[in-house]
Amino acid sequence: MARRSGMFLLIAAAALLAAGAAVPPSCERSECPAYDVVDAANGFEIRRYKDAMWASTAPIEDISLVAATRSGFLQLFKYIQGKNAYNATIEMTAPVLTRVSPSDGPFCASSFVVSFYVPEKNQADPPPAEGLSVQRWAGARYAAVRRFGGFVADSDVGEQAAMLDASLQGTRWAAPVSDGRRADAATAYTVAQYNSPFEFSGRVNEIWMLFDGNDASSDM
Repeated sequence: MARRSGMFLLIAAAALLAAGAAVPPSCERSECPAYDVVDAANGFEIRRYKDAMWASTAPIEDISLVAATRSGFLQLFKYIQGKNAYNATIEMTAPVLTRVSPSDGPFCASSFVVSFYVPEKNQADPPPAEGLSVQRWAGARYAAVRRFGGFVADSDVGEQAAMLDASLQGTRWAAPVSDGRRADAATAYTVAQYNSPFEFSGRVNEIWMLFDGNDASSDM
């Protein structure tokens, strides 16, 4: 019986890893925001993030997520290199987030906000900087997550977001996620990138659909 129980635990652990619950390898060398996995199924994971501060760019209008992310990351890289009110050097963290508010047409500019997770030691007093704002996730902040590999491309992020949305349909999370997106922007989603542009293997990216604790409380 003990052997069967041990085998069951190994199978369950493997299933959880296959569902995407494993921490990205980059989080073993760079600080990442803390979260708890509250549910995992085929095609998605539900996470509860803890209080966190994020430094964010102003909205960037562009037709390309890749170009907008590059532009926003350059602003944030200067910020962590000391271009801030405290002249403070800040440790690099992961992931870099790009919030996408898609345009109404294929040749129209979408709106992108690029964000950097502020390290724990800077959370109490994040250095202000011109052109950037500090956003706080207070209390329970939830994310429906889909993981994918490779380099992020403009041609595939919309498809990845659609697959995450489809995987949630018929689950208890469909309504909270939908309500959370409707309060923000019905078609908005976030792309999380965990790797340096110079890493060519083992790349980890995620699509996030964010919603708050109030949206989830009735279904928990």
